[in-house]
Amino acid sequence: MSKGIIVGGILSLSVGAMAVEWTEIRGGELQGVVNAQFVPVKIDFKNDLAWKSKIPGKGWSSPVMSDGLIVVTTAVGEEKVELRVVAVDAKTGKIVWNEKVFDPSEKDAGMRHRKNSLASPSALIADAIVYVHFGHMGTAALSLKDGKVKWRFHESYPAVHGNGGSMVLCEGVLVFSADGKDDALVRGLDAATGKKIWQKDRGVDTKQKFSFGTPLVVEMNGESLVVSQGSEHVGAYRPKTGELVWSVDCGVGWSIVPTPVLDEGVVYLATGFMKPRLMAIKLEDAAGDVTKTHVKWESKRDIPATPSFVIKKDTIYLITDSGKLSAIDKKDGERLWVESLKRNFSASPMLVGDHFYSFTEEGIGYVHEVSTKGAKQIAENDFGEPVFATPIIFDKGMIVRSETTLWKIKGNQ
Repeated sequence: MSKGIIVGGILSLSVGAMAVEWTEIRGGELQGVVNAQFVPVKIDFKNDLAWKSKIPGKGWSSPVMSDGLIVVTTAVGEEKVELRVVAVDAKTGKIVWNEKVFDPSEKDAGMRHRKNSLASPSALIADAIVYVHFGHMGTAALSLKDGKVKWRFHESYPAVHGNGGSMVLCEGVLVFSADGKDDALVRGLDAATGKKIWQKDRGVDTKQKFSFGTPLVVEMNGESLVVSQGSEHVGAYRPKTGELVWSVDCGVGWSIVPTPVLDEGVVYLATGFMKPRLMAIKLEDAAGDVTKTHVKWESKRDIPATPSFVIKKDTIYLITDSGKLSAIDKKDGERLWVESLKRNFSASPMLVGDHFYSFTEEGIGYVHEVSTKGAKQIAENDFGEPVFATPIIFDKGMIVRSETTLWKIKGNQ
């Protein structure tokens, strides 16, 4: 069994930002850990700002980047909404193309939480194609070069609190959750045509079926599987058929947001709202219902309901929605330490070396130096408007998306 995942954001670094390939959320194979040097810490917004660019509309989706273009999704308009995809030149910050992909109905656009945006799932890029997802409002593929739409897919369902989960691409299939008010579903689309090739009901008897889990691609026993989490349930599916290979009953928990993390053959995941827990699930020889045989441990204290988490060596670093920053021993789930920042967090953190980057809903970017012994704050940067997106981080730079703006920050050598 492989210890790593096989599909994810590929991070190719060289001197300067233009060689960066950050093709999915959280970089480094969706794990939130980046190997980069001279990344901005304490930001002087007068001298360290390479550029900032206004993005039409609003959205919480995280930026992705390939071939010198930064791509985000956005929702433009209030009463009459347009869902658009915007590409920005990474050197200059100028908009290269701005393409409308969907005109959602008033009913579809109205199904969202006040804190959510209409453009929260993040795009992914593969083979010069941008794949974008707006949950129940539609999915599309566009040319990275010019924004020309290749195909659209739209099969609505009664959503609760809007959309949030991003897609993954595995063996030519786009896999995403479609967990709504009435049904808990996983879908697979043909990436070449946009046609739905399978749909699976999670088979979970729960009143709160809605969730926003972003899947994770893993390699197990020589084959690729897509791990998809919903309310009270996580399962591993074969990408081409949707066949369920193994599953775990996660207990009470719904509105799943944090992305699972894979480390040394173990999947770590948070169980969502109500009383969030962190679970460690072994992959080796998993088949069928493995709730009683493959769950290594559960941790119940200070687990996030919204932000994802990161792992370095034997330590898991987390930040909760209310600002509890903590460390957990990866081997047994025991908490090592906790500190309170007393702020609201939704964006997922990133780890660069020993530097833990986190962003508040009010737009404050914190940098903490973390270890198994504790955390020390070394920077506090105010972006002046809400930040819900995960940044792109690379040698000597960073791309941050706030509510209406993209920022390119230069690093210090």
